[in-house]
Amino acid sequence: LMGLIALLLLGFIGWTALALWWSYSEGERVGVLQKFSRKGWICKTWEGEQALVNLPGAMPEIFYFSVRDDGVAKRIQESVGKRVALSYEQHIGIPTTCFGDTQYFVVNIQLVE
Repeated sequence: LMGLIALLLLGFIGWTALALWWSYSEGERVGVLQKFSRKGWICKTWEGEQALVNLPGAMPEIFYFSVRDDGVAKRIQESVGKRVALSYEQHIGIPTTCFGDTQYFVVNIQLVE
């Protein structure tokens, strides 16, 4: 029984490490940062929203994202309300929200003029 529990625990840890390491997709989204906060009961994570507007007067699409790097989070905090380009990696299959509420993890930010 202990061997089965250890095997399940190792499988869970291995799957989580693989899901965090392997990126399903990478890309960049440009828009206005409208919300960024640190939230969670036990696992505090940085979560944000970016409004992506394709055409003037159109309803914006909202891009929900998470940030794991405190340095990137600090730069995002300073850019709320500004038009920015967010570089992200998509990690599918992370079995817990302790690393972020979304599968999109922002890794870099640039101001767009």
